[in-house]
Amino acid sequence: MSCVCILDYGSGNVKSVFNLFAAIADRVLVSNNPDDIESATHIVLPGVGAFGAAMRKMSEALPLDFLERVVLRRRRPFLGICVGMQVLATRGLEFGDFEGLGWIDGSVEPLHCPHQPLPHVGWNNATPSRPSPLFSCSDTDPDFYFVHSYAMRPADPGAVTATTHYGEEFCCAIQQDNLFGVQFHPEKSQRAGVELAKRFVAYS
Repeated sequence: MSCVCILDYGSGNVKSVFNLFAAIADRVLVSNNPDDIESATHIVLPGVGAFGAAMRKMSEALPLDFLERVVLRRRRPFLGICVGMQVLATRGLEFGDFEGLGWIDGSVEPLHCPHQPLPHVGWNNATPSRPSPLFSCSDTDPDFYFVHSYAMRPADPGAVTATTHYGEEFCCAIQQDNLFGVQFHPEKSQRAGVELAKRFVAYS
């Protein structure tokens, strides 16, 4: 029986993410309570806004030490969405230099697209770069919805599972063991987002 715990620190499309997983999982709850985190089979961290502000709100609202034990030591499947993916990095360079969770070695840096507007807003392809539980081998560059000006640059290129091109090719999906992250918003991505969410819930 699947139980998805969606973390809420005040900087995510929590209602939309809840609706996405409520149509898929056996049970979905929005909670920062350690007991709920412990009992969940899957954990989701949504996010919108700036890296530094998100980290500050997370440190105030979430039991980060407990969450780290559940995710990294007990290997609970974890999905970070947009800024929820970015904060997995070691550091973020948006409006300053901020420390991230450091669960995936890397930095979050500005998109390099001098001839295109920022933020990158709208639909774009995600091209799988290696096998991943979140993408099917039959996927033909599915379209997802993006809203961002910064991108994660992992120290290990092998952690990248999909890329997108907007001025440059950047990492739009990542996996390291039980950690998953996507730069796009599956909750706004219609059929492709639903399929990705299904695959995450099926991962164990």
